Amino acid sequence: MADTQKPIALERFIIDASAFIWNVPILALLLGGGIFFMFYARFSPFRYFWHGVAILRGKYDNPDDPGEISHFQALSAALAATVGMGNISGVAVAITTGGPGALFWMWVSAFIGMATKFFTCTLAVMYRGRDTQGQPEGGPMYVITEGLGQQWRPLAVFFAIAGLFGATPMFQANQFTQVLRDMVLIPQGLSNAESHFYSDLLTGLALVILVSGVIFGGIKVIARQAERLVPMMVLLYVLTVVYILITHWAQVPACFALIFHDAFTGQAVLGGAVGEVIRTGVRRAAFSNEAGIGTAPMMHGAAKTSEPVREGLVAMLGPVIDTLIVCTMTALAILVTGVWQQKGANGISLTAQAFDQAIPDLGSWLLLLCAMVFSITTLFSYSYYGVKCLSFLIGARYKQRYNYFYIATIILGAVGSIEGVLSFIDLMYALMAIPTMVSALILAPKVRQASQVYFDKLRRQELRHR
Repeated sequence: MADTQKPIALERFIIDASAFIWNVPILALLLGGGIFFMFYARFSPFRYFWHGVAILRGKYDNPDDPGEISHFQALSAALAATVGMGNISGVAVAITTGGPGALFWMWVSAFIGMATKFFTCTLAVMYRGRDTQGQPEGGPMYVITEGLGQQWRPLAVFFAIAGLFGATPMFQANQFTQVLRDMVLIPQGLSNAESHFYSDLLTGLALVILVSGVIFGGIKVIARQAERLVPMMVLLYVLTVVYILITHWAQVPACFALIFHDAFTGQAVLGGAVGEVIRTGVRRAAFSNEAGIGTAPMMHGAAKTSEPVREGLVAMLGPVIDTLIVCTMTALAILVTGVWQQKGANGISLTAQAFDQAIPDLGSWLLLLCAMVFSITTLFSYSYYGVKCLSFLIGARYKQRYNYFYIATIILGAVGSIEGVLSFIDLMYALMAIPTMVSALILAPKVRQASQVYFDKLRRQELRHR
């Protein structure tokens, strides 16, 4: 009996630890830090939003610039890691635990996160380091050692250790397994709701085989796959939800009113617990767009550019696409169909109910297709983060060994509970955010100085072309 209780006790500890650290410390760090970045930069990155779009389109690409992948590939690969199950099931979790008002705080967090991503990803290019094989690398651990000095290395090691676990694909595997089980296996009599361990295990093994073929190919293979799949699936997902909103147009105004009302009352689900609504919204937004966590700077640090500010502007587009567009689409689909008020469903199962109710017979299959691609592209991209963390810790020669640990956690996620898996990833994200935000806040003057130089040069170029 004692053995069977150990995992339960460990899971309870992880859930409690995650709730504690997200209660005040990380909220203050992410929201407070992001607000500081916005005002410290005098909102200048926001004024150059469309310049960031031009950079993304390849207008300023130079194949001779240092780096491994293009601006578009960097954003696509970063979005492949963020536009995933967090956007489909994470939003559903936010609504069921924090109420509709959690979406409002996701919007706030995303807007603030744009400034955070501008600073952290600009630094990722500004302070690129080199691994033990001499290859250029970016990410918070190199920002810390190159920008703050070797005396800060313990903080960089702290980030890399947390990143080894935060970059695991357990949540994506868990939610893909759930949607496949609920929408395909159980209806076909291949599994059942009470005893589904073996079907979940087989799904996890199938994901291992699929993912292994890509992640051992390195960042260029990952980026190529993300470049092909992510834009197409984001478009399909958004268009599907737009159809749902058009067919439920009469409920849309009331849903927005509910979102704003519940954001400041919290009465819809938690009896006036406004603090819980805010915490849930920010927590899920951080999981969704990863602003301030430190994963995106590792990807954007690989971009081909000699202008760090350019990559900061490209990275700033991530929260717009990820949270303000895709997460909002998911939330509105759940709210306008009314399924959020039903008891028992959570995670991706709730989103599936919304799609199935709005588009009978076809909706759940469209969601399954999007969930499959979102999950798999996220599974592809996350491995890169863990590989870079292990490379920093023990040397580039051994970095590919992380992928064996990575694929093992796919199976753990497939058979684990959603609450335990999500709390574990949330806890690791919180730990990763500490060194990421601390280093970015200390080095913020370097970003502002580089931004002023770049934007002044850009204005002079625009004046010459008039």
